[in-house]
Amino acid sequence: MSPAYDLATKDLDPPLAIVDLDAFDANAADLARRAAGRPVRVVSKSIRVRSLLERALALPGFAGVMCYSLAEAVWLVGEGTTDDVVVAYPTADHAALRALAADDRARAAVAIMVDSAEHLDLVDAALGHDHPEIRVCLELDASWRPLPGVHVGTRRSPVFTPRQAAELARTIVSRKGFRLVGMMAYEGQIAGLPDNVGNGARTRVVQWMQRRSAAELTRRRGAAVRAVRAVADLEFVNGGGTGSIETTGADSSVTEIAAGSGFLAPTLFDGYSRFHPRPAALFALPVVRKPVPAIATLFAGGYVASGSAQRSRLPSPYSPEGLRLLGIEGAGEVQTPVTGQAARRLRVGDRVWLRHAKAGELAERFTHYHLISGDRVERTVPTYRGEGRTFG
Repeated sequence: MSPAYDLATKDLDPPLAIVDLDAFDANAADLARRAAGRPVRVVSKSIRVRSLLERALALPGFAGVMCYSLAEAVWLVGEGTTDDVVVAYPTADHAALRALAADDRARAAVAIMVDSAEHLDLVDAALGHDHPEIRVCLELDASWRPLPGVHVGTRRSPVFTPRQAAELARTIVSRKGFRLVGMMAYEGQIAGLPDNVGNGARTRVVQWMQRRSAAELTRRRGAAVRAVRAVADLEFVNGGGTGSIETTGADSSVTEIAAGSGFLAPTLFDGYSRFHPRPAALFALPVVRKPVPAIATLFAGGYVASGSAQRSRLPSPYSPEGLRLLGIEGAGEVQTPVTGQAARRLRVGDRVWLRHAKAGELAERFTHYHLISGDRVERTVPTYRGEGRTFG
């Protein structure tokens, strides 16, 4: 697609970022197909562009937003982007809590995340004990613990067993000023871990682990949901992510599935056997040097993804084909050399298209995305950063 992208952006100076709307919509349709009728809650962390969130929410199969920040949630409700938000991470933001408490519309729309009585205490400390009713969601830890001391998955909630979930649910409903409306469990060891990594032995181990983990979580989550429903009338039970839609959807206790990265298809989502999204978000960097014939040096480009420091977190050259980063330099803040046969054909002023390792973090590097349809820019829209908003 590079010729079409080059043509669409020929009057724009790189560095620049685009979203291919045809790919975005195709990926959205595939997410909805995989969910098989279960509503998909759009994960804003993986998009960070209001106009794209609104585009996703207007498509069949999608309902509600999952935010990563309470301040972000209050802002999105105030802008009219959504009236249904779950904040996926607990908050310690007193100012955002005060803004939530002062806004009737936001309080009706937003559910904050809790996994302990300490989170309730923090809300009381921020707002006083006579605060308006705050909607809360209880998070169940979805990691796999096959043996004592073995933890496979992300480090999230201390609530692991159905008994612990029920105890916290009783604590919540007994506290004035809180209403328990939902549960969440994010199986990062399935949703966020590619299961087709090229190495046959490692692939088999990952797939075995994910099958065992999914079966264990289905039993435990189902029991936890039943225990909590005996205490409170839940509006929703959220689970999963882009990489686990099929296994999460097979759990009858889950009422909705979260997904975000699948819309834009960053490189960390290339290695899954269950789905193959189209790259939708790319960025272009200009060639500014040719130190030797086989190397082209690009301006900027050090857009390294969060997480454990490893090569998979670096951006990847996409077009022209046949380019790769230099192992000794990688992607730098002010320059990124690329090599390979295609580098010999590049000249100063040419552009190279790259993909980020994660979906949403690219938006922290650009104030605007150019939305591409075919070989033209349909429109240019601000990212969160372009609207003067950063939440982490």
